[in-house]
Amino acid sequence: MTQSAKFDIRCLHSLVKVFADEELREPSFEEGTALLGEYYSFQVACRAAYLMKNIRVTAESDLGEAISIRSVGLAPSELTNYNDYDDYLLRTTPGLYPDPLYPLLDGGTVHALPEQWRSVWVTVKLQADTAAGVHPIVIRFAEESGTLLGEATFRLDVIGAALPEQKLLHTEWFYLDCLATQYGVDIFSEEHWRIVETYVDHYAEYGMNLILTPLFSPPLELDYGKYRPTVQMVGVERNDGRYAFDFSRLARWVELCRRNGIERFEFSHLFTQWGARHAPKIMAVENGVEEQIFGWETDAAGDEYRSFLTQFMPELMQFIRQHGLEQSCFFHLSDEPSLHDLESYTSASTLVRSLFEGSEFPIIDALSEFAFYEKGLLTHPVVSIEHIHHYIAGKADPLWAYYCCCEYKHGESNRFFNMPSARNRIIGVQMYKYDMQGFLHWGYNHWYSQRSRRAIDPFTVTDADHAFPSGDAFLVYPGESGPITSIRLEVLREALQDIRALQLLEGYIGKEATVALLEEGMVEPVTFRNYEKGSDWITGMRERVNRRIHACLQGETVC
Repeated sequence: MTQSAKFDIRCLHSLVKVFADEELREPSFEEGTALLGEYYSFQVACRAAYLMKNIRVTAESDLGEAISIRSVGLAPSELTNYNDYDDYLLRTTPGLYPDPLYPLLDGGTVHALPEQWRSVWVTVKLQADTAAGVHPIVIRFAEESGTLLGEATFRLDVIGAALPEQKLLHTEWFYLDCLATQYGVDIFSEEHWRIVETYVDHYAEYGMNLILTPLFSPPLELDYGKYRPTVQMVGVERNDGRYAFDFSRLARWVELCRRNGIERFEFSHLFTQWGARHAPKIMAVENGVEEQIFGWETDAAGDEYRSFLTQFMPELMQFIRQHGLEQSCFFHLSDEPSLHDLESYTSASTLVRSLFEGSEFPIIDALSEFAFYEKGLLTHPVVSIEHIHHYIAGKADPLWAYYCCCEYKHGESNRFFNMPSARNRIIGVQMYKYDMQGFLHWGYNHWYSQRSRRAIDPFTVTDADHAFPSGDAFLVYPGESGPITSIRLEVLREALQDIRALQLLEGYIGKEATVALLEEGMVEPVTFRNYEKGSDWITGMRERVNRRIHACLQGETVC
């Protein structure tokens, strides 16, 4: 590593958060291992003695175009956490937090502010045919004149074994209405479809392989009696109590998603959130006029909505068969019901399952109470990691996990701005050990305030109007030409890659031995609350796993 007296640089791993208003205490991190098919990221932090603009940043390596460089930006946080937080945090004060990953400025440059540490984020996309072995990557910083300010070399050792295909089903709820609102376009206009496709492509690139699909406008994150903008994909016509359905828009959506690598679809909730007591907003054309026919005023168990679903579901079953989706569809009933809602949820579940026409489609809902699963009301419980130990003890299978704004008090994994990135990434290890089949989160791009009361500017409001700690409601920012990724999403993808690496090793040495290697040196076994804190454990764990894979690849007797 070389640097001038007026410009400091330091290589760091991806789990460091570099704050502009504090000294950088993390030691240099200058080498690592990766598998084929993996996205490997590291950072180079820099600090200038005085204001320096238009510093050119370049990479030199035989990996060539596989390397991308972005600038780590700062985002404001007012609500960093609730009052009863635990001690596994970086800080609790409001301020500017490193999060968005911006493209470099024109000419591949960054600005350096006096005496502020900032960083650039370097990602290597390893292809299946990338040569195994050590690849030096030199990151250089130079003034506009071409004078070298400094350079840092990272040595990436590529192991010639490919990550297996991702098995975990992963959904981050995708909001079509937020895209339309943020970009100022009409819903389902051609420009809206273009923007949607840009985001779906990005969504798939980051390991999401199941996507929220609004048959009708999702009854999510709403005040009682209020509605989200209409993003209904199924056209409805009503005539004397009979309904006709148009699935052409849904077909376009399915084709768009498949074109971008998404093969699985979770149909939006057929009943309102927190209890399944009402119908979602449904629009229909009657006598040539489109109007709302169902909503908060509709009794979910009433004859009118029951008649609608009884006519709708067979038509949807036919659409599913025509498009070869029999193994690709998941149904939602109501989000986060409680025991107080057991009766209404039971009614909803009984009705919908009776309309599957002999088929067995998965019903997935986020909830915590074991009684819903015990009574057979849904096939795939998606359980808060705060309560998931009850389901693990009850041997629920299949079992999915989720977290939201509530998992922050007992060391649970989450991705708030003020949490260490290691706390974000640990979820991969946990889901691997406990054989989670899916992971769900409510916020890929929820750029509305709490209860969707108003649109927000995600670059200035990161806590949903002082409702949820910054980092809960969205993973991406709206760029001029498409999504701007966050550190949190990059690290979450690393967590998914950890699962795949562990599964690869399991194929060589078995699950028990893999978990033993994973937990090597730990005082207590990994659970969803107990694990080794800090980034050193995670980076060390992946190095152990990668080296063991390499040994197995070489045919060593004891790999």
